[in-house]
Amino acid sequence: MSKSFEEVLASNHYFDRHFQTEAVKVLPGEYYVSGPGPLMVTVLGSCVGACIRDRVSGIGGMNHFMLPDDKREEDARVGSAMRYGDYAMEILINEVLKKGARRSQLEAKLFGGGNVMQGFTQNIVGERNARFAVDYLKTEGIPVVARDLMGNYPRKVYFFPADGRVLVRKLRTLRNDTILEREMKYRQRLRQAPLAGDVELFS
Repeated sequence: MSKSFEEVLASNHYFDRHFQTEAVKVLPGEYYVSGPGPLMVTVLGSCVGACIRDRVSGIGGMNHFMLPDDKREEDARVGSAMRYGDYAMEILINEVLKKGARRSQLEAKLFGGGNVMQGFTQNIVGERNARFAVDYLKTEGIPVVARDLMGNYPRKVYFFPADGRVLVRKLRTLRNDTILEREMKYRQRLRQAPLAGDVELFS
């Protein structure tokens, strides 16, 4: 029996020589949350990365997620995919609040959702991910103060939670085979794994 798929705390820490600071790499299906601390870095193709931060305390976090394709009955497909998206976002918000952030002071920045998977012309994965993230945060009342979504390029995102800065580099000329392979493997894992349990959101 396959194991429930859950968001995983990112564990790939390194020293970023360019920015001369400690950093953590957030891979597909991972998230990371801290006080005003390490730089958070991710590379996004069709996936979306949400950077959520308490604008007063500097407590913040980043996730990297994709809505799964549900191969069960057609009527259940959209609902179960949205439930997974809800779970992925709630984990991030929950952990930021556990660290001491105040919900009334949260703000978000959204990135990714690019159309980088060739062959998907209907129900484009990146577009679905981007629209979901925007709609989710609107429903939760968390303002999106910056976004760089959709388009045809992968992105490398650098998030500095202490002051809220985000730097985005569009990977126009870099070979993106590794990005696509990583996201396709992640997509396959989502197809095969049942949804993890519901999460109670802190208020």
